[in-house]
Amino acid sequence: MEGTAGTVREEAGLSYHRCRWCGTASFRKLLCPVCASSDLKPEHSDGQGVVVRSGVVHRYTEAARNESLVRLPEGFVFRCRVVGAAPHRVAVGARVRPVAVEGPDTGEVVFELCDPPREDWL
Repeated sequence: MEGTAGTVREEAGLSYHRCRWCGTASFRKLLCPVCASSDLKPEHSDGQGVVVRSGVVHRYTEAARNESLVRLPEGFVFRCRVVGAAPHRVAVGARVRPVAVEGPDTGEVVFELCDPPREDWL
């Protein structure tokens, strides 16, 4: 699958942190968002999530792109792009999984739809 930022390849899950003090899961944080502890341990998720908010943005580029909030079962929500369908066809409640993007935006978390929308759906 080809993305706008480079080649997209499958990745086996998603790394995140869990606070050793209060147990809160967080993604790319230096401190726990609940208790402000810096004692975070790395954990791994399969990365399967659910879109809880989806929108189409046109900032900094002529092409429209999707920007969504994805909730993971480990307890955190974060903003990311969802690929695998036209930006306006990413629906709230859609199941997604992470993919890695190679190219200028390396390190960006991008998700793809587990079940792309049907072609007859507008």
